Amino acid sequence: MGARLSCSVRDRNRAWRRAGRAYRGRPILGGCVRLDVDNLACRRSGRRIFSGLTFSLAPGGALAVTGRNGAGKSSLLAILTGRLRPDAGRITVADVGEATLPECLHAVGHRDGLKSALTAGENLAFARSLLGAPRLSPREALDRLGLSHAHDLPVAYLSAGQRRRVALARLLVCARPLWLLDEPTAALDTASQEVLAALMAEHRAGGGLVIAATHQALGLADAMELRITPATAPAPAPDDLEDWT
Repeated sequence: MGARLSCSVRDRNRAWRRAGRAYRGRPILGGCVRLDVDNLACRRSGRRIFSGLTFSLAPGGALAVTGRNGAGKSSLLAILTGRLRPDAGRITVADVGEATLPECLHAVGHRDGLKSALTAGENLAFARSLLGAPRLSPREALDRLGLSHAHDLPVAYLSAGQRRRVALARLLVCARPLWLLDEPTAALDTASQEVLAALMAEHRAGGGLVIAATHQALGLADAMELRITPATAPAPAPDDLEDWT
């Protein structure tokens, strides 16, 4: 069984590599996508977190979401992913055909979202199969993050910084126009932060959007800043919703 499995995985990896070469250099899905958020409000555990958030992003745009801990940065990203319902406001995305907003985005949260028992390559292969619109193969994506040597290593053996880079490599295995990043530089050394900045610049040059919740500069040239301040209005009854990770 082990020999047959190895053969199957090898053949599958070859197919992934062919697909990655085929998609490399193509425009990203919905390269001219535009995102508009109007008067957005959020309520968590019975209190209003923020209200009145309004912004627009045209192709190639970037937004740095700042604010103190608990201000609602992660909650905003959770609303955009569809994991949390807004208390008020409207979100519209244009030029994506029949796709919904969650189908147009990659999200990297506080947690890396990796299966420790799987290798780095297997984690990325799963994401690639699940999300569709394949771009780079898992090995190629890891190579862009300086982790090609970790392709066949179980994620449990990797350091926190290496795990973070595997999570960020998911951005490259599938073409999606909107990247939602929650403290993306967490656990990254200076060199890896520079690699991430280059990847975000490349994504934006192809018409992609980047929204990043952050406490520090990310190297996002000409990015707008949205600073979230606490809302003062009380909220009605609470919604019991899980935290976005």
